[in-house]
Amino acid sequence: MNTSDNIIFEKHLIVTTEASNALIELDAVCNISIADIKKAIAKGALWLTRGKSTQRFRRLKKTLKKGDELHFYYNENVLKQEPNEAILIEDMGDYSVWYKPYGMLSQGSKWSDHCTIARWAQTHLQPERPVFIVHRLDRAATGLIVIAHTKKMAQAFSQKFEYHQLEKHYLILAHGDHNQRSQPDNIGIDVDGKRALSTFTCIDYNRNIDVSLVNVKIESGRKHQIRIHSASIGMPVIGDRLHGNKEKDNVLEEKIKRNIDLQLCAFSLSFDCPFGETNTIPEYKTFSLPEQLRPSLAALTT
Repeated sequence: MNTSDNIIFEKHLIVTTEASNALIELDAVCNISIADIKKAIAKGALWLTRGKSTQRFRRLKKTLKKGDELHFYYNENVLKQEPNEAILIEDMGDYSVWYKPYGMLSQGSKWSDHCTIARWAQTHLQPERPVFIVHRLDRAATGLIVIAHTKKMAQAFSQKFEYHQLEKHYLILAHGDHNQRSQPDNIGIDVDGKRALSTFTCIDYNRNIDVSLVNVKIESGRKHQIRIHSASIGMPVIGDRLHGNKEKDNVLEEKIKRNIDLQLCAFSLSFDCPFGETNTIPEYKTFSLPEQLRPSLAALTT
């Protein structure tokens, strides 16, 4: 299907022979070149169902089994997207900590995974190892994200995030003078009917543009929690297209003469390091972003 010059289609095939591979099967039914099929597969557009398991599949010439099912999802515009560069903060072996840039996804879709932190970590770590996502950051948010590299470590981290056994701090740039509120400012408005608590502490304020730099510690991890809580006190996060204030964003962009992305960054993460294969005593670890990767009033106005 061609939609506004964007080629989009799906192909679902059942393998009927014992000597076929993905390239042979897809070339027979897709009206695109072999080169384009290869590129799409490398970017995560192909899935294989074998028995009860369905997984992303990249092994172009691996011989398939009779009865295997191939699912090919082709979206030209999605495949043309290029990820911004993630930065390795620390490689701990069984897990790694990364800086996720603006626009990078935590996980992929059926169409691809090449613009995800998971795929970036898998293709850029040496030695290469499995990747398991244990928590997420919004596409528009930036900051620290943990990637597990063993199932045991993934389970340990998933439990920590589920039971809020980590200390997470964010920096936001928000409209208004947050110093006018009590410090620290505890906000406990429920999010999606669930308990949510955020503690806001103003770090700095720029009167010329009426913007505050705020440290936010969250006790829970509800979707869009910080953005919702910030908006609830009339001081929305700058660049928040969903819960923010478009008019205030437009006025600010006119003042500083440029467009602004979401100004929300996970800059600090602390926890008892989960047991590894040889660890016997947990170690308290803190990971922080370097100053140049954090939002700041100076960076906003220069």
